Amino acid sequence: MKPFETMTLPALPDVLAPDGSEVRILLSREGGSMAHFTLRAGLTARAVRHRTIEEIWYFFAGRGEMWRSDGPREEIVPVAPGTCLSIPVGTSFQFRAGPDEALAAVAITMPPWPGEDEAELIPGKWEPTV
Repeated sequence: MKPFETMTLPALPDVLAPDGSEVRILLSREGGSMAHFTLRAGLTARAVRHRTIEEIWYFFAGRGEMWRSDGPREEIVPVAPGTCLSIPVGTSFQFRAGPDEALAAVAITMPPWPGEDEAELIPGKWEPTV
């Protein structure tokens, strides 16, 4: 039987994501992992594509935009508190924060994040500033 786990959000980021956002690692189980992402106000992340995982993101602070493309389909969606979106395996994506407030989200990664080789840097929709 697996133990219950409880934690609080770390005060400082654990790592920088390949896209340049600040990451605070949360809990992980066999089927998935969870992390908290912050992109400072006015910044644009680097565009990436995941090789083997899919994600679900939930934005809870700030405003910005998310670009996603899987080849034939491409879209830019506004993101704000309450926006939830999926990033299927192999989808190219990039996000940027509005000028007034950091953009913050929690994301679930399925399966759990496998390591630094997972994210492939790719050309994106916007020029990155991180």
